[in-house]
Amino acid sequence: MNAHDALNTLAVLGVFLLMALPSLIGHAHDRRIDRQLRDAERGQGPEPGLDPEPGRTLAAQNSSSKETEPSTATWYADGRRSKKLVSS
Repeated sequence: MNAHDALNTLAVLGVFLLMALPSLIGHAHDRRIDRQLRDAERGQGPEPGLDPEPGRTLAAQNSSSKETEPSTATWYADGRRSKKLVSS
């Protein structure tokens, strides 16, 4: 095998790795989610050291605890709806 053949082989393996990597990452992600769901069914908390945001405490969620403002898109749509269509 000469150097040219070795480079071709490495190129093919590199392309294969680039194509397979997203699938392998997705598979690992699915396995992690499945493990978390299994642990939640058993009533176990998250494993120590796997806290996604250390130092953050979870507060009780209350959807009406804070008044929200409408987004710009809502404001724009309301303005458009209020204008009368005039046929000429």
